[in-house]
Amino acid sequence: MLIHWDAKRDLAVPGDAAETIAFAVDHWLKSARAAIEKKGRFAVALSGGSTPKAIFEKLAEKPTALDWSRVLLFWSDERAVPPDHPDSNYKMALDAGFSKLPIPSNHIFRMKAETHIEQHALEYEKTIRRELGPSLFDLVMLGVGEDGHTASLFPGTTALDIQDRLVVANHIPQKNTWRMTFTFPCINQSALAVIYALGASKQEIVPQALKGHFPSSHVGTQERKALWILDKAASKEIIVN
Repeated sequence: MLIHWDAKRDLAVPGDAAETIAFAVDHWLKSARAAIEKKGRFAVALSGGSTPKAIFEKLAEKPTALDWSRVLLFWSDERAVPPDHPDSNYKMALDAGFSKLPIPSNHIFRMKAETHIEQHALEYEKTIRRELGPSLFDLVMLGVGEDGHTASLFPGTTALDIQDRLVVANHIPQKNTWRMTFTFPCINQSALAVIYALGASKQEIVPQALKGHFPSSHVGTQERKALWILDKAASKEIIVN
């Protein structure tokens, strides 16, 4: 199930989509329990997308699986929309299940990307440093787009090269919009980053990202290896030597 892909990445391929979601939920909860036991809290950065939504829905079915009062929710990126907008990653996460769990409201840190996005990115970075200190996140949840982007780190955008910030406003020319996003330093200095990729639509980009130079290719370091959680469909084109 676990494949040591290279010096900075491991892969997990648990099975079909349902088996992979179940694995991802179990991994999330184990990560949370370990962090709470070690640090007294679990700081997680949530992602948008259909796979995280499915994970959140399953977590909402487990209200006694964890001391939810010790969970701190952040987001790895956000669209420039209000929190009640259908495209909001914040709204999706709460609607999918986190609003049903006993997480204190002062442990939920929304990215305010709908106005003054550059100022709010600076404020979000300050919040991360104040709440978490130098250890940053216990888990950063990420996806991979068909163009190889992760979080809102899109190919050809300025945020890819930023080394002195944790959170930035990133203009996405190909979508003619702004997004707030974690930077690579924020992702790679955290304890663990997980990229989730499920379904046949990911078959083409997954091997390219693992072997190429896409934004998602740069998640993980030798000191802090990233984990890619893939189902059989998404990993179909990977040849493991």
